[in-house]
Amino acid sequence: MLSRVANSIYWMNRYIERADNYARFISVNFNLALDLPPNVPEQWEPLIIATADHFIFKEHYDEPTRENILYFMTFDVRNPNSILSCLLNARENARTIRESISKEMWEYVNQIYWTVKNATHESKSWELSQYQGFLENIKTGSQLFYGIVDSTITRGEGWHFGRLGRLIERTDKTTRFLDVKYFTLLPSIESIGSPLDLMLWSAVLRSVSAYNMFRQQYPVMHPTGIVEFLLLDKRFPRSVMHCLRQAELSLYEISGTSVTNGYSNDAEKAISKLRSEVEFTEIEDIFEIGLHQYLDEFQTKNNGVGRAIFETYFDLKPVVSE
Repeated sequence: MLSRVANSIYWMNRYIERADNYARFISVNFNLALDLPPNVPEQWEPLIIATADHFIFKEHYDEPTRENILYFMTFDVRNPNSILSCLLNARENARTIRESISKEMWEYVNQIYWTVKNATHESKSWELSQYQGFLENIKTGSQLFYGIVDSTITRGEGWHFGRLGRLIERTDKTTRFLDVKYFTLLPSIESIGSPLDLMLWSAVLRSVSAYNMFRQQYPVMHPTGIVEFLLLDKRFPRSVMHCLRQAELSLYEISGTSVTNGYSNDAEKAISKLRSEVEFTEIEDIFEIGLHQYLDEFQTKNNGVGRAIFETYFDLKPVVSE
């Protein structure tokens, strides 16, 4: 497969996944706003800090109000990670490789982009319930897109590059959902472990559609169990461990190398090393380091995997004959 085509398939899927996750980030605070006691103010700034978008935000906005952050994360094209920006980039990647993807994929990416684009101006007069409905449509839409991909694309290199992009992005964002909790301020130090604290942890679970599966495995709602489930569980499809393992399998499928024979390029080496580190990590190790510190270090390593994939498959130099 041409590196240009592989790159576009990879990033089209990453951008769709990113749009889905930004909708989930915003939904966290909408859910909390309904449940918080009257003496606890809504907090929106943790969202842009956890996603590392606060520097761009401060260039264009004076205050991290609900209205400013909602527009910045959803419709502001000056933010390269806003939902609208992600869908625009996904559409452009899909447009350039229309001959390599299914007709249904292109039509759906085009449709969802224009749906969000056309909502930009009318969103300024939306009630909160309308905003919530809009975000639910984004989340449902991304799942529909993945269903279209899985039912219309041959399981060849293109499918694996797409799955690779989706899972690398999902791995990063799952850690950032956990980090939102770190940046959210409780009213007092005594609130740690309180019903309010557990409410915030429950919101993290709901944001990644993990609440029901977590409760089936863990009888007690406790931060340690939540972190263990979202980072180390091998079966839940949004856990870091599961995403890394499936992304690793796709990388080896692309090269045709058997996992049991060891890596054949730097991308496989990077992802196998990171997957191995996570697989042999105990939850006690994470809290001994400090959850935020562990997540921060993991995100750096995950970005390193992304760079290795780019250098191995997409940054191919032309062969110069001597």
